[in-house]
Amino acid sequence: MIRDHVAANLAVEQDDFEYAPFAQEGGLGKVHQLFEAELNALIEELNGALAA
Repeated sequence: MIRDHVAANLAVEQDDFEYAPFAQEGGLGKVHQLFEAELNALIEELNGALAA
């Protein structure tokens, strides 16, 4: 799902997890549950790699 989102939007933000298709899989709450404190760092790293 993230791959498809990035292909369409060129970046990922935390708010994106509140919308389809992510919301159907638990949304932002599920992402926080899975990645906890690492979420912000992961999003920044992903967006940094995409911008390069």
